Amino acid sequence: MDLFDVNNIFSLRYDQGAFSDACLSAFRFQYAHNPVYRQWCDLTGAAPAVIMTPAGIPSLPISFFKTHTVITTQFEPQTLFESSGTTQTIQSKHWVKDIELYRQSFIKGFELFYGKIEDWCILGLLPSYLERQHSSLVMMVDEMIKLSGHADSGFYLYEHEKLSQTLQKLEAGGQKTLLIGVTFGLLDFAASFSQKLRYTVVMETGGMKGRRKELTRAEVHQQLKDGLGVTAIHSEYGMTELLSQAYSKGEGRFVCPPWMKVLVRDEEDPLLVKTSGRGLLQVIDLANIYSCCFIATEDVGIVYEDGSFEVWGRLDNSDIRGCSLMVR
Repeated sequence: MDLFDVNNIFSLRYDQGAFSDACLSAFRFQYAHNPVYRQWCDLTGAAPAVIMTPAGIPSLPISFFKTHTVITTQFEPQTLFESSGTTQTIQSKHWVKDIELYRQSFIKGFELFYGKIEDWCILGLLPSYLERQHSSLVMMVDEMIKLSGHADSGFYLYEHEKLSQTLQKLEAGGQKTLLIGVTFGLLDFAASFSQKLRYTVVMETGGMKGRRKELTRAEVHQQLKDGLGVTAIHSEYGMTELLSQAYSKGEGRFVCPPWMKVLVRDEEDPLLVKTSGRGLLQVIDLANIYSCCFIATEDVGIVYEDGSFEVWGRLDNSDIRGCSLMVR
């Protein structure tokens, strides 16, 4: 079978059987039509005829997005998502065949966990779209700002005082608000403009990356809770090489939408992959059907029995990357 119906991706529900079938179908499709991925599968001794479960599907090392053109089928890309980094690092490139797949993924994913975007005012502590046109995160927030339709929705990275005033006005009106930003930006804002937010969800997208002293997740969240007067800090997990996001509503425990799943592989044996446990995280993202759905990340963490997961950090020898550098 070498066809894959992209229309079925976002109709998936939390059904393990249906997800497994979709994964195997995507694997066969990408093995047939992605030369880079097929070569990797052949090197690992995996072929569609012998793979029976999602955990058995080979995952492409995420570093391949820096060194190879990872595409499934031949196409003229509609856009390029590119990671940011230091001058010493090589950027990842994710060539996107159909930008509507990404739009559907982030809209349906967000609304699954938070409800209709038009009910929210979206405030971004991020560079604007004009500054970072190849950032998937910035594009997502820019689209959400437009979809919200709220007059105060927008980017506020360099306007902390205006952001503070806007939040006070929105809070006074009981407006449901999402304040989403890079971690260092949120920490700087919370330190300078202490608030008591009741109707606002504060969501960090991760990363300090040389901007200031590295802190643990617990330390970051405690500082943000103290400064912004909220009981929990939400988080978003995504990356340049993916087209889907997982969300945490507190304590750093992420949940995936039905078309995304995180597995865990052994640090010593990369071919030993489990559905739960501690180790290096592997992501299945079916929205990635035209690049690669099966990605071996450099993130270390734990996957729980219910499929939720935590990210503890990154392998020591991996490149510096993250949203604080506008990776996505």
